[in-house]
Amino acid sequence: MSSVEDEAGNSRYVIEGRVFPPENQVLSNWQVETRIHVNGGEYIGFIKEDGSFAVHNVPTGSHVVEVVHPDYMYEPVRVEINSKGKYRARRVNYIQTSQVIQVPYPLRMKALSKFRYFQIREQWRLTDFLFNPMVIMMILPLLLIMVLPKMMNDPETKEDLKQITNLAKMSEMPEMSEVITNLFSGGATAKASNSKAKQIKKRQ
Repeated sequence: MSSVEDEAGNSRYVIEGRVFPPENQVLSNWQVETRIHVNGGEYIGFIKEDGSFAVHNVPTGSHVVEVVHPDYMYEPVRVEINSKGKYRARRVNYIQTSQVIQVPYPLRMKALSKFRYFQIREQWRLTDFLFNPMVIMMILPLLLIMVLPKMMNDPETKEDLKQITNLAKMSEMPEMSEVITNLFSGGATAKASNSKAKQIKKRQ
């Protein structure tokens, strides 16, 4: 946490921490492939054999520290250095910037997950074939053809079908009120047509 005065009189500080390799992974020379970027590469640091790092000549202010590795992802940390040389580290939250979750300083950077540069190719599965709409449309009629004859042989289903057909016939039969109105209206029209025919004959 030492500070250095530059020519303009502004204090320069050192951001320190340690990077841990991925758990349960045997990596050779992972320190060589790893870099520490401050503010997107404005300041760059390197890792020692034990995983520790120190980025020098960093001015006061708020700085985003990132671990750059080609295969593994690390969570970035925001380090704030005030004019008195006090450090405060917190998680980076670009969505809720007002939310402050402090982390210990010197930094301890751990790998989150491995990068996936390529999407995994989809594999053929039997369930995808069975749940295909075209296959379902072909299989359902076959099942109906095989199941319906067996259902028809069952006496209970026969009785149910008879009841359904009887209800359908009852619903098709016209109501008595409609029959009576048709009879009366039909009789009146027939009488009117007969009287008109008699008048025409008398005139002739």
